[in-house]
Amino acid sequence: MTIATNKAVSIEYTLTNDAGDVIDSSAGGAPLVYLQGAGNIIPGLEKALEGKAVGDELDVTVEPEDAYGEYSAELVSTLNKSMFEGVDQLEVGMQFHASAPDGQMQIVTIRDLDGDDVTVDGNHPLAGQRLNFKVKVVAIRDASEEEQAHGHVHGEGGHQH
Repeated sequence: MTIATNKAVSIEYTLTNDAGDVIDSSAGGAPLVYLQGAGNIIPGLEKALEGKAVGDELDVTVEPEDAYGEYSAELVSTLNKSMFEGVDQLEVGMQFHASAPDGQMQIVTIRDLDGDDVTVDGNHPLAGQRLNFKVKVVAIRDASEEEQAHGHVHGEGGHQH
């Protein structure tokens, strides 16, 4: 069986940046389980895995446009700390849900604090970065009708309802 749309796929992976720093890894834990074709993982990695089989190992470099997008200065803004009503102590690195310009919800991260000014960044932390994956395909199975309808894997290593 090979990886194709509506297959539940389990992979072991290590993600590094161009400097070789490990950003994320499944090492020492359960494999990542996702539904191929459902947008559960970044497009560049999903495309590279298409057609692969259990036991295949590959190195994949994903450019920003096929990962978390280019970094956008338009997603950085400075707000007055009064906008964070109910939060006792603001700290750099804190994340909040906010409305994006298109009306969708997005996560913003506090990047700087200067008096009453709070600089927030709506870019994904990996936006603008080339991502390097070492991947091993460890399992492939047909996704259930329910998993296909929900757009994600259920059960062992997947999403529980």
